[in-house]
Amino acid sequence: MMQLGQLAAAQTALAQEDLSMFGRDPWWLVVIKAVFCFAFLMLTVLFSIVWERKVVAWMQLRIGPNRHGPWGMLQSLADGIKLMLKEDLVVRRADKLVYVLAPIVAAIPAFMAIAVVPFGPADNEISIFGHRTPMQLTDLPIGILYILATASVGIYGIVLAGWSSGSTYPLLGGLRSCAQMISYEIAMGAAFASVFLYSGSMSTSTIVESQQNRWYILLLPVSFLIYIATMVGETNRAPFDMPESEGDLVGGFNTEYSSIKFAMFMLAEYVNMVTVSAVATTLFLGGWRAPYPISTFWEGANHGWWPMLWFTIKVQLLLFFFIWLRGTLPRVRYDQLMKLGWKVLIPVSLVWLMLVASVRALKNEGYNFSQIVLYVAGGAVALLLISLLVDFFRRGENEEEPDGEGAFDPMAGGFPVPPLPGQSLPPVPRRRPRHQRELIVSGRVDTVSDGNETDGKGGDGA
Repeated sequence: MMQLGQLAAAQTALAQEDLSMFGRDPWWLVVIKAVFCFAFLMLTVLFSIVWERKVVAWMQLRIGPNRHGPWGMLQSLADGIKLMLKEDLVVRRADKLVYVLAPIVAAIPAFMAIAVVPFGPADNEISIFGHRTPMQLTDLPIGILYILATASVGIYGIVLAGWSSGSTYPLLGGLRSCAQMISYEIAMGAAFASVFLYSGSMSTSTIVESQQNRWYILLLPVSFLIYIATMVGETNRAPFDMPESEGDLVGGFNTEYSSIKFAMFMLAEYVNMVTVSAVATTLFLGGWRAPYPISTFWEGANHGWWPMLWFTIKVQLLLFFFIWLRGTLPRVRYDQLMKLGWKVLIPVSLVWLMLVASVRALKNEGYNFSQIVLYVAGGAVALLLISLLVDFFRRGENEEEPDGEGAFDPMAGGFPVPPLPGQSLPPVPRRRPRHQRELIVSGRVDTVSDGNETDGKGGDGA
């Protein structure tokens, strides 16, 4: 009976989400707010491109862009104008309709997700031309699911671009992006579910309001780390930029694109970076709330236009994290990418979700904090012991295998291939002594032995 009562109370609280302040704006104010969201994304993208080039140049002891505008700040604008003025090519074997629509399908969903991200508190309405309105375009009871849906639709643009180009490398890049999205969306959804359990809502404004006392990065650190890894994989950024790795796919899904269509793919990538950073700020970093030291001694830090400043600073710090990864880590192999997604992130996210659900259930049952910590620690120790036993027996089975079994020949298929997990390359033979080497010179085999030279035709070289 107690559980049924608590479940009914939770459902009642969820049903009483106050979203009445949204949907009351006149049409012209909705247009202004939509244009502001678009301008915020575009200006952040223009700044992020220049900032990335400058930061990476600083990391690599280079100068970076310094010609266009003061301190080179107009470099990304100059690049955009250059791309729009370049010749627009369409390859002969392309499916022209899908080939043209693919960049649009990739770019539009990237802009749509920002509609439900709060830039400020919903109850602290600002005045625009005499009308009071919240600092958010709109909100939904399932706002986070809306963000997941738009992020999932954007991947179709990359897949369609790879397929419609009529070329091998773009097709491989599109398939890689599809597999990468499937691998990382599951872990991202599990990280979101932990936030839903603590906030009791999927509304973005309600989630930020529930972080009034403590940000979720402190309560749910594992969920934050999982989301950070998945958002890098979701945006196809280094070190997870496998869909466009120039080392083995020339340029990946956008190899056959040029001019404005190539610029739209680049725009979609950076807009996605801003969007996932804004979502991370909303879910784990308190959203528009001021940091802890500021909010304690300044009562007006979370009122007026100040929340937008705190929100922008947090987003820029996460964008710097993207840039830092690109300038630090090399690109991973594709099998390492899949292994991280399926064997590490998904199991860890599911176990962590079960742990968070158990803690919430124990709290609802009335257990105190020390009892909850005891139960959770006992479960963690039990899982650790089970994993150690499994690893011990698996190691024993591997040691019982004879040495001759499972020999690996890298040239068995006619071309060199890397070893699979559990296999090892044969030892590299030592370099032969000089008198045993054979030199191929002009189609003849010359041998050098003890200072005596022969030209391969016989005789003593006299």
